This record gives sequence, C-alpha cells and structure tokens, in this order.
Amino acid sequence: MSPPFVRALGWFSLVLGLAATPCIVHGARAPKPTGPATAAPGPQAEEHVLSNGMKVVFAPRHLTPTVSAGWVAKVGSVNERPGITGISHLFEHMMFKGTHVIGTRDYAKDLALIEQQEQLQDEMRAEMSKLRDAQRRGLIDDMTKPEHRTARYKELDAKFDALVKQQRANMVKNEFNQVLQNNGATFINAFTNNDQTFYFETVPANKLELWFWLEADRLKNPVFREFYSERDVVYEERRLRTESTPTGKFQVSFDAMFWDSSPYAWPVIGWPSDVANITKAQADEYYGTYYAPSNLTAILVGDFDPKEALVLAEKYLGSIPKGLKPVPEMITTETRQLGEKRFYGEAETSPAVDIRWHTPAFTHRDIPAFEVLGEVLNGPSGRLNRSLVLQQGIATSVRSRHEPRKFEGMFELHAECKEGKTPEDLEGALHAEVEKLQKEPVTAEELQSAKNRFLTSTYRQVGSNQFVLFRYAVSEGRATWQDLDRIERETQQVTPADLQRVAREYFTKENRAVAIWTRKGGAEIDPALAALPAEARKMVQDAMPRITAAKDPAQLEQMLSRMDQMGAMVPPEAKPAIEYLKGKITRRIDELKASGAAAATPAPEKN
Repeated sequence: MSPPFVRALGWFSLVLGLAATPCIVHGARAPKPTGPATAAPGPQAEEHVLSNGMKVVFAPRHLTPTVSAGWVAKVGSVNERPGITGISHLFEHMMFKGTHVIGTRDYAKDLALIEQQEQLQDEMRAEMSKLRDAQRRGLIDDMTKPEHRTARYKELDAKFDALVKQQRANMVKNEFNQVLQNNGATFINAFTNNDQTFYFETVPANKLELWFWLEADRLKNPVFREFYSERDVVYEERRLRTESTPTGKFQVSFDAMFWDSSPYAWPVIGWPSDVANITKAQADEYYGTYYAPSNLTAILVGDFDPKEALVLAEKYLGSIPKGLKPVPEMITTETRQLGEKRFYGEAETSPAVDIRWHTPAFTHRDIPAFEVLGEVLNGPSGRLNRSLVLQQGIATSVRSRHEPRKFEGMFELHAECKEGKTPEDLEGALHAEVEKLQKEPVTAEELQSAKNRFLTSTYRQVGSNQFVLFRYAVSEGRATWQDLDRIERETQQVTPADLQRVAREYFTKENRAVAIWTRKGGAEIDPALAALPAEARKMVQDAMPRITAAKDPAQLEQMLSRMDQMGAMVPPEAKPAIEYLKGKITRRIDELKASGAAAATPAPEKN
C-alpha cells in the first residue's frame, strides 16, 4: 500500500460519508522532514498473541483522550470462489446487524423467524432453479425480470416478506452503532477490499473496555438478521457503484480481462448473479472459516496503557472460541501472460488510455523500487506531467498508479486526451516514457526528489491516529502491520539501477494490457469535473451515485459537515474534488427540500 493510496482511501472514505457519524480527526500534524531520514517517525507499537490465536497490536500515543481502534479480518474478494463472489463485502454489512443481546427485543423469536425464513428460501431457490434452466433453454430472456417469476415463487415471496416485517418489528435498528455513538464514538464504519475486511471506530479513552466488549460480542455471537433483504441492498449497491458510473462496468470488464487465473479477476462487490443468490448457509460456513481468531488482528492507536489494554483484550477478545479448521492457503496464482491484451470501451468519459502491467506481491523485494518509480512519474513535477501535459501538450492529465496486493499486483499509467488528440497519441507517448526509463538511468537529483516526496507523504499520515490505524490495518491485511514501515525504509535505499531493472523486467509488451477509452456518441461531461485530476475525478464519479441516490437531506448535511471539519487537513490535490462534491451535495439537498416542501404543501382547491 503506497502512501498516495492511504490518502485516497482515508480522505474519501472518511470525508465522503462512509462514516456513520461526524468525523473529527484528533492529533497534531507531524513535522515535515528537514534532513536525511529513512522513514517517518510513527508511534512505537507492540504485538501480542492472545490465548485463542488472535493478534493484537498496540500503538500508544497520548495526543488526545481518544483511541482509534479496529480489527482486521484477513479475508477479501481474493478468498472467494465462483458462486459466492461478493460474500466478503456482504459481511461488511451483516456485522452491524447485532448479536444475541444487541439489536433484538426477543432473541428466541429471532431464531424462530430466521429458521422459518430459511425454509421458505429453500423452496424459493428451487423455483429460481427452474427459471435458470428456462433461461438457458431460451424460453425466457432474463430470469431476474418479475414477470417471469412463477406463481409459486410469488406466493413464497409474499410469505417471506411477511416474516421480514415481523423480524424488523422485533429488531432494535442500528443498536450497535447507537451504543457507540451514545458513548462518544465517531468514525464507526468498515470497508472491504481484495485482501481484507476492516471494522473501525474512534472511542473516548475511558470507553475502551466498552469497545472490547462490543467487538468481542459481535465476533462471538453474531446474528445475521435481515440476511436476504440486506443481500438485496448489496445487490442494489453494486448497481449504483458499478452499473451507474460512466466507466464502472467497463473497468470491471477490463479487470476481468487483465487477470487470467487469479481470483483478483472478479470485483470486490461480486458478480450480479452470485450476489443475488448467496445463501445464509454459505455465509455461516464462510464466517466460521475466515472470522476465526487466528485470522483476525485488533489494532489500537491512541491514549491507553498497553498493559491494561492487554488484560482487556485477553478478557474479551481472548474469549472468542478458536476456529474449527485452518484458513485455506491461497493456491491459485496468475498465469504468465503470453501476449499483449487490448480493450476498447465507449463511455460517457473523456477519451483516455490505460496501460497496465502485472507486478509482484506486496512483500516482494521489488516493491520499494515500484513505489519510488511511481513518484518519479507522478505529480506536477513528475516525468509524465512534464512530458505529456507541459511539453507535448497532448494530455490534460496523466498519472501512474502502483497497487501491490497480497498475492500479486499491478502498475498502471493513465492519461486523458487534450482536445484534438487521440488515445493512441497518448499511448505512444507513454510507451516512449517507459522506454526512456528502460534505457537511461534516472539522475541522482531526480531520484532524491522522488524519495523526498514519498517520505513527505508518509509524514502526513503519522500525525493522525486514524491514519496510523489505517496504515497498520491495510498493511496487516496484505501481510503484517510492520511491512509497510519496512517498505518505506527500503525505498530510501533504491538506486537508479533498481528502477532501470524493474522497468526492463516488468514493463514488457507481453506483460501488459491496454485500455482505450472513447466518448460514446459525443456525450459531453461536466467541464468542472473534466478539470479535476484523473484520480480525483474517478473518486468523485464513484461517490456521485451515493449522493444522487440519497433521500434524506439530514444525511447529506452531515456529509457536508464532515467535509467542512476536515477541509483544512485534506491534501491539496484532494481539495478541488471536495469542493466539487460539496456543490453537488448542496444542490441535492435543495432538490430534496424543494420536493419535500412541494409534497407537504396542499394542492389548491379547485372551484
């Protein structure tokens, strides 16, 4: 995980409304490096293993009376299989549904309703199998259309809906979050990626024991209430995130083409047919395997005594029963690509080109060189911007992106066309920059400048407990929490010869895939959006479906409040995107209030 990735994940997940409560970042910003250094001076951390095999990492820092805390489940989309893709992300939703004592008025009634729902779902699956067979025979065009459902399925579905209503009447909605919020917690949320699922919040220091109790309870006694209706929510979320964004569905196809055999080929949110058909039995089995203590790591950063925290960790988290079987080792790896792959997509986006190469796993010895190489190419003073934007004038924006994952990774170049230029023009220019890297070593001055930028971005992270938590969590999900610190130290030892070697070894024609993006039907895009840097624009486009789908003005106003609170702390490159989104949110609030006012105003009586 590179520092730019941490910034992107952090600012846009915390600011753009993934958090359930207003976000306040505590802690002083770390000073910028003023002399030679090998890594940013983060907090001193220690690791312990509890009696049940669960790992805990403590990083005390007494800046404010709060603790940023979370736990990592080392499971993501890479651990899935065809038929249950998207199940890791589904758990991100289900783990907030409560336990034996949280989220219910009558636990015994819960169990009875869940059992009745499962019996109905068994019969409904049999009806869906008939529709699936009819579609394969060509008797119906799309089994998901309501008009194709059998009479028996409709009867069962009505009975199921009645059970769901009974279950919801028995639930205490969002009680897990409410307990935390009522005790001063903020940043209550979770995320899922290819390699991990991470649950986190920030609590007052004097509520740390409550945090341990709540997290141990939801790990030891989870109750997957509203399982099938929440599965449908995730299905709809997939539609909003992937199908409704300008390039979302194309990116999914490009990813699937890029990876041949690796399970990174499918999206984190899953394939539609899988998400719509995951069963609770499959979820129970998956949870029992991947949410066992030996596959979990709790991380605490903030104002606490490690000795006292270890006692609490053993008392609560250590009481979670050990898993019944070991976590399966990942066996399937990406096969060696034999020739260049090309992808052409027409979308409502600026003409652009992506060039992507396969790279090694997060722990590989070449990762520090790739991180430095990204800094050489990226940013206003990077090679790509100087060459394609400033000198040649053929691109409006250009960037590189290195994404090292747990088992294998990728390095990508992206450029968007200036008016009158084509993606093929940009592709040729990008290839020329790659050839230059392969033939000519970077100068000592350019190399040191890239290292300094890398180190500066690291310093920005260690000033916030929340970002230290994120750094350790994502690193732990991909290997161990110490690995990111190691990689950052090793970047300072990278030589011009190292950069030249990885460019020659990995950036070959046989190892790459190229995506050419052209604008569909001459569609225009918002000029203000087009003016944003490519990476910021993509984040904005990913966030827009959530904004346009919002129905509650109060929720959007809360999002605006988060942006204002954190506006002074966001990296400069993120500010234009924040301002753009603030405008869109404000307009959406006005639309909702206007429609609400219209609905609340009685129509004039007719004479």
